[in-house]
Amino acid sequence: MGNFKKLAGQTAVYGLSSILGRSINFLMVIVYTQYLSKEAFGSFTSIYALIGFLNIVFTYGMETTFFRFATGKNLDPAKVYNSTQSLLITSTLVLGSGLYLLAPSLAEWLDYPGQAYLFRWTALILSFDAVLAIPFAKLRLENKALVFAGAKIFNILLNIFFNLLLIIGFPFLISTGVISEGFLGYRSDWGVEYILLSNLFANGLIIPLIWWKAGFFRFSLEKTIIKPMWTYSIPLLFMGLAGVTNELFSRFLFEYVLPPNFYAGLSAREAGGVFGGNFKLAILMNLVIQAFKYAAEPFFFKQSADKNSPLLYAKVMHAFIIFCSVLMIAISVNLDWLGPLFLRQAGYEEGLFIVPTLLMGYLLLGIYFNLSIWFKITDQTKYSFWITLVGAIITVAIIFVFVPIWGYMGGALSTISCYLVMCLLCYLYGQKHYPIPYKTTKGFIYLLVSFAVSYLGFYIDLGIPMLNFFIKNSLILVYFGLIFLLEKDQIISYLPKSKKL
Repeated sequence: MGNFKKLAGQTAVYGLSSILGRSINFLMVIVYTQYLSKEAFGSFTSIYALIGFLNIVFTYGMETTFFRFATGKNLDPAKVYNSTQSLLITSTLVLGSGLYLLAPSLAEWLDYPGQAYLFRWTALILSFDAVLAIPFAKLRLENKALVFAGAKIFNILLNIFFNLLLIIGFPFLISTGVISEGFLGYRSDWGVEYILLSNLFANGLIIPLIWWKAGFFRFSLEKTIIKPMWTYSIPLLFMGLAGVTNELFSRFLFEYVLPPNFYAGLSAREAGGVFGGNFKLAILMNLVIQAFKYAAEPFFFKQSADKNSPLLYAKVMHAFIIFCSVLMIAISVNLDWLGPLFLRQAGYEEGLFIVPTLLMGYLLLGIYFNLSIWFKITDQTKYSFWITLVGAIITVAIIFVFVPIWGYMGGALSTISCYLVMCLLCYLYGQKHYPIPYKTTKGFIYLLVSFAVSYLGFYIDLGIPMLNFFIKNSLILVYFGLIFLLEKDQIISYLPKSKKL
């Protein structure tokens, strides 16, 4: 249990920072949906989906590759760090410059005429993210969870500060006559522009701090290290691209696939804003998954040489499913007040019904991350490409077929369908190449029951708010009862045994 407790402890630290930081960041949804138009929020949804996709290109799997080569290849971790960071900086200069130069064409293609500056800023944001990736990974590898967490929170607080200053502060000062329109180049007609600028300022300011805390590197591109790392990482690049196709492209493509006037009174971009806003609610699940990933990836690699590691991986998976399924129910049954709390303008509540489906999609993504350990520690990352390629094809097919028919739900179905298929494929291939004794039957029961309970709780409406709240949340206790019934022996084994006199 020692290793399991260690993972749980580090996940708690990463989770505290991730949940605290992301929760603060998540509160910006209130600002965006209250002070920005649905069209501006739609632009935010679309552009940040593109950023998420291109972020995979800029880092091309090097974080996972760094963990693998710094722990399991009998190499000097310092040399691995120098080579990885040097390679990323070199490639970032090339990719960032290319995107910066292509900004005018990209603006026209994506229907942002005269706004090439948006994509120039996007190029800089992606470049800053890329050169921070490996220093952050090094902090995780060295178990500097508190330093990592503190830096992440500081970065988010900077982002929030600039957002509030530019979206609320400056307009207030202009309306009271303290400053005039055009102060420091300020434009009151900008919306998504200030979200991008805030991100850009926050990431740029934190680079010196992270490089200092992670330890300054020496520029070095050792062929004996770079070549095998490149071979290992390229399949991970395609895995990331295919994976993010589902996670982000459903939001990016939504406005371009949705037929005109599908939702009365909403343009396609405004409907994309509603879809993106409800997607944000599902990110509450992603907070936990991200915290788990921060702690688990270096932990899994360090434990890979232990003969008992398959059993440990199975225990981690089972605990993950139980915790996240409870979280899914807790969010779903409370959407009647969580939705209006975070999505401030009228109209966003029309998409709330897709949130339980999106939550299950994110849960399946977390399960896939657990399952994927087999091809990472056996150096068979080629499987990641084929599995995620299938997922990407399913994503795109469902978006183009079902969004024009079912709108918001069509986009949500692309998420859950993609990750479900990827989980099944990864499990089947993994059990052939690296058997892990997962509690498959129990895990499937928990997923099926929790999903059904989530929608049951979502649709319960007795007409009395307090009674609704009580009945809805009592479903969580019912689900806990099922867990106790199926896990009774395991739970009892964890309880302290009384000593005989």
